[in-house]
Amino acid sequence: MARLDLNRSGEMEVFVRVVALGGLSAAARSLRMTPSAVSKLVSRLEARLGARLINRSTRSLTLTPEGQDFHDKAVRVLADIDEAERSVATTATPRGRVRVNSSVPFGVHRLIPLVPVFTARYPEVALDLVLTDQVVNLMDERADVAIRVGPMPASQLMARKLVETRMTVVASPDYLARRGTPETLDDLAAHDLIGFNFSRSLDGWPFVTAEGQRITRPVTGRATAGDGETARGLALAGQGLARLSLFHIGPDLEAGRLVQVLEAFNPGDIEETRAVYVGHGGRLPSRVRVFLDFLAEEVRF
Repeated sequence: MARLDLNRSGEMEVFVRVVALGGLSAAARSLRMTPSAVSKLVSRLEARLGARLINRSTRSLTLTPEGQDFHDKAVRVLADIDEAERSVATTATPRGRVRVNSSVPFGVHRLIPLVPVFTARYPEVALDLVLTDQVVNLMDERADVAIRVGPMPASQLMARKLVETRMTVVASPDYLARRGTPETLDDLAAHDLIGFNFSRSLDGWPFVTAEGQRITRPVTGRATAGDGETARGLALAGQGLARLSLFHIGPDLEAGRLVQVLEAFNPGDIEETRAVYVGHGGRLPSRVRVFLDFLAEEVRF
């Protein structure tokens, strides 16, 4: 009689996580295991199958043809297991803690106001919130979901778009009364531009000229911000021009606290906000799945 191996699905899950995160160490952090334990498990899996699945080097990890084939089948098997469990536990109540890392503007203006609604709907799910505009490693922070704004680099992480919005340059009426309203791009040289004091994908502000040429202007001023909400606060305090998303400052524009400027030169670029998470083949804890579904349902522009 063939030996019954009860660890096969566990081995598959670790292997799929290694591939998804691109390394043994990242997978170990995600699974709360040691890198050596993950490495031994993968080696044991290869020994049992009689085939090398992964080519390892100090800087990269690539799948062999056999590894790619096994990975694709493992993802389907794990998805089937997850579906089988869900099909007999549809009445199970989501419970546990969801660790969320969010950009500051989204967290302050959208997420925090929705927390009472979510906790009332799912009383056995707790939210652990961290707000930062710094780009963080999802696994290093041990976050279940990260709310990320702007371009998303190539990654094995999954992403769910929540909202998209146009960017615009704004200032307070008080600032414009003191310094004048810029009418041309050359006028920017006489103004304070509120920038960010962390690395951004774009070094300056993009504009389009009257001739249709796309250009970038450097951001110089007497104040910088560590997150979008601080930049908004500086603009409201009359410290200069800021370039922010309409999703972030819509109420300020409606109330007249901020005023759009240089709209004739706005390139119309769109900024996307996404919920980023680890999950392949639909394998998500119910506590994380209901949180993602809740965001998709409730977040509106």
